[in-house]
Amino acid sequence: MVESTITIEVAYALPHRQHIEVLQLARGVTAREALVFSELPVGLPEINTQDCPLGVFGKRVNDDYVLQSGDRLEIYRPLPNNPRETRRRLAAEGKVMSSTVKAAEKRP
Repeated sequence: MVESTITIEVAYALPHRQHIEVLQLARGVTAREALVFSELPVGLPEINTQDCPLGVFGKRVNDDYVLQSGDRLEIYRPLPNNPRETRRRLAAEGKVMSSTVKAAEKRP
């Protein structure tokens, strides 16, 4: 027998705090619809429910992605700095990003 509801988590992470909410929703609910049912945006007004990027277990998903029971819907924050622009700026200054240096040091 197929259950008519699914259980998912909705997660939003800040630099020093993570917010997680468990929801039971109707089977067939999409990622964007689940966000609308979530209470997280009520307590976190910086979440733009209309067009914030979403993912499931670390992978970006489209708004119409149909969630499965056990999925963790992740609400992504905008990056504070564009990594490509940061690399360009550092290269112009004659510097490199620290992770690039660490990766180069690990090579044989």
